[in-house]
Amino acid sequence: MRKLIRENFMKKISAIVRDSSYHFSLFNQSLLDQLERKITIKNNKPTVVCIVRDKEIVLKPEEVIRQLYLMKLMQEYDYPKSRIALEYPIHFGREIKSADIVIFDKDRPRVEYIIVEVKKPKLQDGKKQLRSYANATGAPIAVWTNGKQISHYHRKDPNYFEDITDIPKDSQTLADILRERFTLKDLIIKDKIPNEGKSLKTIIQEMEDEVLANAGVDVFEEVFKLIFTKLYDEYKSKEDKVIINHALKKQNFPIGIAEPTERYSKENSFDELKNKVSEIEDKDFRILEFRNTGQSEGELKKKIQKLFNGAKDNWPGVFDEESQLQLSPSHLSVSVSSLQDIKLFNSNLQIIDEAFEYLVSKSAKGEKGQYFTPRHVIDMCVKMLNPKAGEYMIDTAAGSCGFSVHTIFQMTGHLFQNTDISEKEKENVLKVFGIDFDEKVVRVARTLNLIAGDGNTNVLHLNNLDYDRWNENIGNRDWLGVYGEGLKRLEKLR
Repeated sequence: MRKLIRENFMKKISAIVRDSSYHFSLFNQSLLDQLERKITIKNNKPTVVCIVRDKEIVLKPEEVIRQLYLMKLMQEYDYPKSRIALEYPIHFGREIKSADIVIFDKDRPRVEYIIVEVKKPKLQDGKKQLRSYANATGAPIAVWTNGKQISHYHRKDPNYFEDITDIPKDSQTLADILRERFTLKDLIIKDKIPNEGKSLKTIIQEMEDEVLANAGVDVFEEVFKLIFTKLYDEYKSKEDKVIINHALKKQNFPIGIAEPTERYSKENSFDELKNKVSEIEDKDFRILEFRNTGQSEGELKKKIQKLFNGAKDNWPGVFDEESQLQLSPSHLSVSVSSLQDIKLFNSNLQIIDEAFEYLVSKSAKGEKGQYFTPRHVIDMCVKMLNPKAGEYMIDTAAGSCGFSVHTIFQMTGHLFQNTDISEKEKENVLKVFGIDFDEKVVRVARTLNLIAGDGNTNVLHLNNLDYDRWNENIGNRDWLGVYGEGLKRLEKLR
């Protein structure tokens, strides 16, 4: 309903961007209202006086996005018109191209500081264009947007673009953005997925294009380690989550942490949540550690490795005790920057699950006959079966254990909460089992079950269609060290 009302008031803007690859959902209502009021129709074409050039222009879809972003730069980031240029010439030898928006350095008024690309509606095309512009000018900051998605980058060197949370305001520096104090409250407010309109799959694909494809490592293993580590970082702030949820409850706000209920449209619920969460005092909150704060690449790697070691200790049996991060310090720096502003924990663990399913490559799944059941289908099936506390459940081809995790949710009567569960609930959780033959998928499943079930898991790496060879696994001491406790609980059912 709110979406319909929003688009009803934006008749002129909606008509211009309709049937294009552009959208205006990133911009707040105030900016949209201002632009809508300025639009006039001349010769059956929508026109507006450009906020920077002070001349009348025809509004094409990409120009709508440019005008809205210019208004955002001037009103929300406080950049003066004198620091902004449009269609700025960039020289490539004899060839000259035009950058959509350029912001100049405050102290060196003809030195390029920020370059913005709005005419390439697809991220990869826009990023390629930005990279060429930034390398040609030396601009340290770049932005791409199509009005629905947005990316902010720090040009670390000609080879790498690192994601940053936002661009600096006129009164800030890039160092201010990189070193700002960042808690769970900030992560909720600045969560890249709802704010930038991206999926975690898209972000991982961007990481692959940027650094992982040529990093000389097993991409699944290294991204799995980083997600595992970041989950642990968020998990360590669980007491802060309790405080935030308590504050929201006191205001009769019916949304748990960044998760809309049916009472709100997706577009508006997150904005309302951000406003409520921004009012909560977080001076005593834990500072999140999974962040690139401008330290040396070597220091960053030491920090993330230490956090990874803590995650392995807290959730054993997923990675070897001796397992180390294999990404080089420079590749790790870019990867951490890409993931740091994503809130991975949500109440049904869907964001994590989607990332893990993508990491088990499509070709590998197809070759082995593996196909994952969508989360909403799993949820429906589990509700139809309606498992009760105290009952046993075994999924003999468990995959990433969607059915097992949702059975846990159904048995305990609540979704994932990032809080300790009761001993009674633990007893019921340990009656849920999953078996699969794919070692990578089993480790993913164990991660989800360890998180949902408070540190214990009954996910076993066995081939259910080759039962006669189970003894080979059971006789392996290393296998028993990881899966032995779950096996003992399963054998009690014989």
